[in-house]
Amino acid sequence: MIFLFTDFSQDDIYAGQMHASIAGIAPGVPIIDLLHSAPSFNIRAGAYLLSALAETLPREAIVVAVVDPGVGGPRRALLLKVDGRWFIGPDNGLFNVLISRAAKVESYCIDWRPKSLSTSFHGRDLFAPVAARLAIGTRPECSSCDLTAPDPVEWPKVLCETIYIDHYGNVMTGIPGANLEDNAWLDISGQRIAYSRTFCEAVPGVPFWFRNSLQLVEVAASQSRACDALDLKIGDRVVPNRLI
Repeated sequence: MIFLFTDFSQDDIYAGQMHASIAGIAPGVPIIDLLHSAPSFNIRAGAYLLSALAETLPREAIVVAVVDPGVGGPRRALLLKVDGRWFIGPDNGLFNVLISRAAKVESYCIDWRPKSLSTSFHGRDLFAPVAARLAIGTRPECSSCDLTAPDPVEWPKVLCETIYIDHYGNVMTGIPGANLEDNAWLDISGQRIAYSRTFCEAVPGVPFWFRNSLQLVEVAASQSRACDALDLKIGDRVVPNRLI
């Protein structure tokens, strides 16, 4: 089973081309669109999202993960086995959080190249074919390697920032739900945001925080758009009054 995680958007042609690339090599292998609306070009937000989503996937899942603003440049192509799951994508920091939280990691650079490789779409031409070949038991040529060290930017275990906004206007953060008690509050845009267990227990239109299905802290407003009410965008700070 192959899962796709990208910032390509479902509205453009790119996700469909990745499906077609995989199907041409591994017909009948299920392909799941995990997410195609990861924040555009935002490797760090994508890294925290990918790590959270990976926890929900079955063992032996094959994940193609592409947030790749440096496509066509010198960054390497990676094949990773992380706690029993395979991950394929660019060596640009997208897998940093996943690796930091893993118990067991095998890392390889992908040496194999297709006959035709565009400079701008390695998701279709390189990463998807590698996933398809892996799914049918044909592992492309690889060599052991270490991941490139992340850029000198903070990669904390608890990221107190917004990392994803869904079409409802709900705002996901990089804070694991286990790091906040129910009586904790968040300081966002000068407002104090209190906890509510779920939407039906919240006052309509009033922003609150809750632990979402990925066990991350999320900010929402029942029957309203929290991102608009709080004027939030990706990367904005979310300050808890205390962390566990």
